[in-house]
Amino acid sequence: MVFDSSARLECSFFSQEVAVGKAASQQPEGSRSLSGIGETSLGVAALRAKENDRPDRLFEDPYAGRFLAAAGVDPAKWSVGPATGTGFLELVADQVAVRTRFLDESLLDAAGGPCGQVVLLASGMDARPYRLDWPIGTRVFELDFADVLGFKRHALVGSGAVPRCEHVEVAADLREDWPQALREAGFQPDVPTAWLVEGILYGLPQEAADLLLERVTELSAPGSELAGDHIEDSDVLRAARGAISPELVELWRGGPTGDLDTWLEGHGWEATVHDIRVVVGTFGRPTPPAFDPTIEGTGRGWLVTARLGGQES
Repeated sequence: MVFDSSARLECSFFSQEVAVGKAASQQPEGSRSLSGIGETSLGVAALRAKENDRPDRLFEDPYAGRFLAAAGVDPAKWSVGPATGTGFLELVADQVAVRTRFLDESLLDAAGGPCGQVVLLASGMDARPYRLDWPIGTRVFELDFADVLGFKRHALVGSGAVPRCEHVEVAADLREDWPQALREAGFQPDVPTAWLVEGILYGLPQEAADLLLERVTELSAPGSELAGDHIEDSDVLRAARGAISPELVELWRGGPTGDLDTWLEGHGWEATVHDIRVVVGTFGRPTPPAFDPTIEGTGRGWLVTARLGGQES
């Protein structure tokens, strides 16, 4: 299936990724930089690098700092806040730390169970193929633009990073026929799959989110699992993004409307949705300011796991 005029992903999330890829491809291999949503992924890398430096860290990611260094990004830029508000890094640091740990555990549990293959959609600066102890035989497909994958590959040169799984890079554009690219890379639709949808849904309009889930479902055997997150945009998050760069303000497009569990169940997935304010407490972290209901102008955030119903093949 390919996109037509009624079913294409018309959103700034992907259009800015294309701009990132074109800009990067015109630069020397050792000096690539990223902007737009690609730069947002570097913001997440900055948060993961900060978490990695904590003695009480929730996960280890020794590669996040290398991505920042390769891009020439000063992590301090993500601490810049609006004149009368809190900076982006402080707003979501604990949310990203807990989200990362929660999704790590969800993927490893799925891979240790029925799911022999894992797909990281729009992986950005994700280093999970290298930093997680995957069960023997797990095949991890990492899907993103060729330029993003190449940037990461270059950044990891000399780091000693070795995939702890059967790592398969899939260069694909989520606006196009990425399911075919995934199949051509060796993906098996008849094998239960663990899907990671991290940091994606809120960057899509409703129709694009629906199409993404439809495609994931079509590619999934019964018993497949999905792990992801969703964030409600808010005044404090918009102000914090705007303090970093005006182009980041409009990246949030809303994603699925209504309850996440209803949306997923409408496509055949049995979903469990967790409020981020509850999950952070289970890991001994405070409520992130971006989601603190006692602060005016904040929003809500969720973590979700889901399983595709039916008998496993």
